[in-house]
Amino acid sequence: MENFDFAMVFLAILPILLTITFTVVASGYVARYYGDRTAEMMGRLTINPLKHIDLIGTIVLPLIMFLISNGQFIFGWGKPMPINSANFRDVRMGTRMVAISGPLASLLMCFGWTIMYIISIWIPEYFQKPLMIMSVLGIKFNAIFCALNLIPIPPLDGARFIDTFLPAKTSMQYRKLEPYGTWIILLLMASGLLGFIINPFIALILNICNYLIQLFG
Repeated sequence: MENFDFAMVFLAILPILLTITFTVVASGYVARYYGDRTAEMMGRLTINPLKHIDLIGTIVLPLIMFLISNGQFIFGWGKPMPINSANFRDVRMGTRMVAISGPLASLLMCFGWTIMYIISIWIPEYFQKPLMIMSVLGIKFNAIFCALNLIPIPPLDGARFIDTFLPAKTSMQYRKLEPYGTWIILLLMASGLLGFIINPFIALILNICNYLIQLFG
């Protein structure tokens, strides 16, 4: 990664867009399954990235993070999926499954990009290297997103998931952290503690993907 150039940045665009798009869309589909069709009625249940792009969160910030970290870290978001939990058949279970759907989607995409890497081994050499690079970036980005979103700090998915298990009074206190959540994440990132927290989980995912590549590649 030390010698990445404009071509590397270009190859990172599709993995970034797909990573953010699929994590957002997954929550919309899960919400529909539990009874809320708000996202569907607003035309958001589509994998067309244009429907989910937030200029800062989907393009500017992820690319800046990619450049600053020399391709080692990415952080970003898409437009929030419109979800009305009041429409859920089971509010607590619906909210819980919507919360965990994003990290699970990221994990599944890690394996999807792993399959793409394995396929790239058998295609003509001209296309081989670009697809391999995109696959490696796709695996890495989704591993980071999965690990990051599981952190139990509001408004991340991990916090929303845990919140569904809390008693009402404890939940109210827990949610008071949400206005400060982004600042807490940035502070953890600046201090290096964020990497200390999520790197073991990221390494676990990457090791599983590497094992599958060695097994089937």
